[in-house]
Amino acid sequence: MREIQFREALREAMSEEMRKNENIFLMGEEVAQYNGAYKVSQGMLDEFGEKRIIDTPIAELGFAGIGVGASMNGLLPIVEFMTFNFSLVAIDQVINSAAKMLSMSGGQFSCPIVFRGPTGNAGQLAAQHSQNFENWYANCPGLKVVVPATPYDAKGLLKSAILDPDPVIFMESEVMYGDKGDVPAEEYYLELGKANVVKEGTDVTIVTFGKMLTRVVNPAVEELAKDGINAEVIDLRTVRPIDYAAIINSVKKTNRLVVVEEAWPLASISSEIAFNVQKNAFDYLDAPVTRITCADVPLPYAPTLIAASLPNAERVVKAVKEVMYVNK
Repeated sequence: MREIQFREALREAMSEEMRKNENIFLMGEEVAQYNGAYKVSQGMLDEFGEKRIIDTPIAELGFAGIGVGASMNGLLPIVEFMTFNFSLVAIDQVINSAAKMLSMSGGQFSCPIVFRGPTGNAGQLAAQHSQNFENWYANCPGLKVVVPATPYDAKGLLKSAILDPDPVIFMESEVMYGDKGDVPAEEYYLELGKANVVKEGTDVTIVTFGKMLTRVVNPAVEELAKDGINAEVIDLRTVRPIDYAAIINSVKKTNRLVVVEEAWPLASISSEIAFNVQKNAFDYLDAPVTRITCADVPLPYAPTLIAASLPNAERVVKAVKEVMYVNK
């Protein structure tokens, strides 16, 4: 076990698989000569050469389409978006080509491709560069959607995503690339669609994913522990498919559920989880399911308004105490 950065974990995942299979290649804006916009692909051009680490024009629709075509012809592309805000330019290729190809071809063509890059807010980048589209992509059948929270998860999940026969949306947080965490030196894979019980508890279940785990939920859990509240924490890891069994089993134990995500509230991942839990674990609930999301507005630029819009530990603590009927 050694401590490495989130970006290094991603780089190791791609490099290890590329050394095994020459059909795997990386393409995107600034991934080669510049070593990646966030230095995720640093050094990969020197090792794998310009035929497998490919700088593209600023044309997301074009290079996403090239990736889809390449995957249909036996290659395994990794397409990096400089941010998933820019993936909207390419969303037709992702939704109408990659996600539907297996079904519309009657099983003749699969589309093993990974679309990866940063998601969510990263400070004062304003509304067009601070959005969470995990629920958008998770809404589409044919896609798998992965949102890792730690370097360990990032490496194990990305290696599995690269080998998956279906198109995978792999969404990283821009502010987490420098985060450090323990990652095994030996090779490992993490199963897509299986949640991780980060912390066991007895009083309330908190479900989350991505950077909300480290930036919001973990500090809230520490604060709750000071008041004697023992929270169970589940990191979804993937939001399509969602590991409903892990959530239901936890709720049957704790009888309370708070869901934390960074996206807007309408038609969100937390909405889907709330519906599923009330449908399949209604008799186990001692309080209504509560969720913490971003405010239902484009993210502002002013720091004070950003703070007012985003989920934070204080809001999670308040929500947990409300579902436990603790007035403090």
